[in-house]
Amino acid sequence: MSLKKLGLAALLSLASLPALAQTQTIRIGATPGPHAQILEAVKPIAAQKGIEIKIVEFSDYVVPNTALAAGDIEANSFQNQPYLDNQVADRGFKIESVALTVNFPIGIYSKKHKSLEELPNGATISIPNDPTNGGRALILLQDKGLIKLKEGVGYKPTPLDITENPKKLKFVEIEAAQGPRVLPDVDAAIINTNYATSGGLDPVKDPIARENPKGPYVNLIAVRSEDKDKPWVKALIESYHSPEVKKFVEEKFKGSVLTSW
Repeated sequence: MSLKKLGLAALLSLASLPALAQTQTIRIGATPGPHAQILEAVKPIAAQKGIEIKIVEFSDYVVPNTALAAGDIEANSFQNQPYLDNQVADRGFKIESVALTVNFPIGIYSKKHKSLEELPNGATISIPNDPTNGGRALILLQDKGLIKLKEGVGYKPTPLDITENPKKLKFVEIEAAQGPRVLPDVDAAIINTNYATSGGLDPVKDPIARENPKGPYVNLIAVRSEDKDKPWVKALIESYHSPEVKKFVEEKFKGSVLTSW
């Protein structure tokens, strides 16, 4: 066979080989702070799997789902399942959860008592007055055995949905941000992590009780329903749920943010 024919045969042989895998860019929406910071830690792990993560920060909770549904981003990481369910029901988004990420446990704080057992009969407890966080506070109290809620009430119960209250606890509904301010005036206050921190509280050491990190309010990664089975989704989840990212969260946030894996 001539050299010319040998060269042609080699070219044809190379052409028949499968194309080399190319890096795929995935735009992920996140809110500033821990969610975006954690994704920065995910980046180098995902890069090893052929995924280049581009973080797109959003300052509110509505636009990330709108952008995802519109195809402006491929995924987002900022919300919990009750919030996503509400958005899907209200707006008809074809998006869904593919993995759990981290939780910012809401806590029960007290300046007067050192444990839930010490709360006296008739104790006054402040809870946030918005439906999502107020409901979350009541669910926490139910989980800790202090009250019972109406069956099937979902994630937005109110004090009117309490069916059993053995200690006859009294509830004061306030703006979530005011939790630290009213703490000296009540027996206990249920306060979101971000407001506890800004109010000078330690969300790890100060609460007398906290949410289960694997409860319904754990955050998640969402993608469009049509994309959920694509290879990049699996690679992204494996990268997020890596030992390296778990270590980063534990060392960076020192218990105020908890991993779900």
